[in-house]
Amino acid sequence: MVRLIALIISIVLQIFAAVIALRFMKLTKYRLSWIILSLSFVFMAIRKIIQLFEFFRGTPSYTWQMIDEWMGVLISFMIIVGVVLIRELFYSLKRAEIDRLRTEKRVLTAIINTEENEKKRFAKDLHDGLGPILSTVKMSLSALNERIKDKTGIVILNNTNHLVNEAINTIKDISNNLSPHVLLNFGLASALSAFTTKINQTKAIEIDFKSNMENQRLENDKEVVIYRAACELINNSIQHSGASRIEIELNKHEKFVTLQFYDNGRGFDTSTLNKEDTEGMGLSNIETRVKSIEGVFILESSPGKGTSALIKVID
Repeated sequence: MVRLIALIISIVLQIFAAVIALRFMKLTKYRLSWIILSLSFVFMAIRKIIQLFEFFRGTPSYTWQMIDEWMGVLISFMIIVGVVLIRELFYSLKRAEIDRLRTEKRVLTAIINTEENEKKRFAKDLHDGLGPILSTVKMSLSALNERIKDKTGIVILNNTNHLVNEAINTIKDISNNLSPHVLLNFGLASALSAFTTKINQTKAIEIDFKSNMENQRLENDKEVVIYRAACELINNSIQHSGASRIEIELNKHEKFVTLQFYDNGRGFDTSTLNKEDTEGMGLSNIETRVKSIEGVFILESSPGKGTSALIKVID
């Protein structure tokens, strides 16, 4: 009686397994592996049905015993073939995942390059368009300088000259921020040195920048991404951290380049960056850009202990 119950349960389970394998077959567009495995489960159920039939007959015949044994051999062979084919299925899924990641990287790189090209175009239009106009206005004001004699007119003229000079300098700053000519012409280390020196002159914060790269250059995409990331980290510290000092080290090693950043600000809970309502889009943008050049971005911070970050890129 126990054997009868076991045979019935085996038949039910093997038919159920065959149905599941058939569903996988539909999901994987009728892959041969699932077809073979489904057939193997069907044959296993048939084998158990034969054993059930022999159980009721009482005395198994030699013919049915031989059929049972050879069906066992066939089932074993089909399972081996099915497992081997499933392995190929997983390999193909892995290749598809690799292709997907490569496609995402190409799309992301194209977006970043398009964004940088638009910044360059806008900076050029701004510099070449408004720059000459304001320079002409300045020349005209200089020509009026000798014609105006009353004190009120001179004060107004001087104020106007000052405003024009401020506008020219602002255009230069905006143009340089959009497309830093130092970065394009002299490289990452020089551009970061110039940027930090300019901020130090404002006395808003003290930045200690060190580098062993000097005139060494990287690929243009990598220089742009690291420069933008460093600027974003500096701006975040100035605007949000309340820091009085920033330390930045840009170093070239044998096979990779690292940028280490630290500020002595108030810090924050990094777990809040995962929430949609927090102001973490700048840091998220840094991570996305660094990944686009196959780099690593690590951010560490906690309330009251400042913020540190590491960017590591293969040279």
